[in-house]
Amino acid sequence: MTQKIFVAGASRGVGREIALRLVRENYKVTALWRSLTPTIDLEELGIDIVRGDALNLSEMEAAMQTEEPITAVISTIGGLPQDGIRADYLGNRNLIDAAVKAGINRFILVSSIGAGESAAALSPQVLQTLGAVLVEKEKAEQHLMASGLTYTIIRPGGLKSEPGTGNGVLTQDTKVSGMIHRADVADLVCQCLGSVKAENQVFSAIDRHQLYTQVEFSEFKLV
Repeated sequence: MTQKIFVAGASRGVGREIALRLVRENYKVTALWRSLTPTIDLEELGIDIVRGDALNLSEMEAAMQTEEPITAVISTIGGLPQDGIRADYLGNRNLIDAAVKAGINRFILVSSIGAGESAAALSPQVLQTLGAVLVEKEKAEQHLMASGLTYTIIRPGGLKSEPGTGNGVLTQDTKVSGMIHRADVADLVCQCLGSVKAENQVFSAIDRHQLYTQVEFSEFKLV
């Protein structure tokens, strides 16, 4: 049976890349959409659109009550605050809680290098600039790990919008940082979706040829 995946954050960036890749890999995709702007391009690809705001728990609970059971939730939400409230923690908390209530077992959260113990990978200047955001992302990670869901947390480095390089890798070395293309993050997320080895794991995601500093590290192999 074809798996149905719920993607939060599919309107742009990594979330959009993930939704498009899942369709190419013959998954059924439901995309959460907060904006009222048209979504014709995604709908033409067969992606189901469900409208709702991740900051509203009841809307997330309703969004996940679909006729066909959802296999997994993938969230990339975050970014600019809405009315002073960031979605990085509160939005993801609502998605996690709604997934638990709906009986969905699998949740993949796209976070950021700098959250949690990976703060060791960033310079003091970068940590000072991003500190408030990273605190919210770490709170979301902790909520997910405590939820009882089967989780995977992926922390990308600096994001680039050019076409993927195919050099994106996962590592559990929390001192490594670098750049990675959004398309390559999407590829790694989809690989984790199909890998038992990725279950209940936390990874950093970087391009092996775009490290900030040249250091030795171990790549995590999903197969």
